[in-house]
Amino acid sequence: MEQILRIIQAILALLLIAEILIQQRGSGLGLAFGGSGEVYGVRRGAEKFIFIGTIVTAALFFVVGITRVMLEAHIGL
Repeated sequence: MEQILRIIQAILALLLIAEILIQQRGSGLGLAFGGSGEVYGVRRGAEKFIFIGTIVTAALFFVVGITRVMLEAHIGL
């Protein structure tokens, strides 16, 4: 069980890093072509999907991490 949670957490970590980098790259391109970073824009389409996916991935990463800690404390590793 511990090994499975480690693998899941590693996959979630890589996915979370990729999602964050995709979001950062998108905002950087807007600024590069004269867009202002101070203007609030509504997320639509793929940008909204990636944003929500990032939140879900972060929540799953947190839950798996807490589960691992609780298992290690219970087992006494």
